[in-house]
Amino acid sequence: MPTTDAARAARPEVEAVLDLVRRRGGRVTAPRRALVEALFEGSGHLTAEELVDRVRATDPSAHLSTVYRNLEELESLGVVSHSHLGHGAATYQLVEHAHAHFLCATCGATLDAPDALFEDVAGRVRAATGFEIEPSHFAVEGRCETCASKDR
Repeated sequence: MPTTDAARAARPEVEAVLDLVRRRGGRVTAPRRALVEALFEGSGHLTAEELVDRVRATDPSAHLSTVYRNLEELESLGVVSHSHLGHGAATYQLVEHAHAHFLCATCGATLDAPDALFEDVAGRVRAATGFEIEPSHFAVEGRCETCASKDR
């Protein structure tokens, strides 16, 4: 499907990702385009199931397996990252919006954690082991302020 100049001007970030896919030998299919658009329109922390629902709004024939394959490719290209926020399905977001999380083991609340909180820990781990941690990949489990205050 040809892209018009008006569409490129309206969604340059989407076109930049699709150009990256093309440069790496991938094809730009209707489901792939719809997925990339959904990622840029989304609020982050979207499961593959939520994303396939959004993709089906423009391409009813899209399958969950197609969304998973495309997410995997976009992750290998450095566009998307996934996080494990507790026991549920992995969530996906654009790399530029990736961040660490805190998960309350009591009520299930998820809090976005500023990256700066992990800089010291990451530096200490790197110095001691040479290992590079990725805090945005999983949630640090504990108790939120409300749940912790109930036990005090």
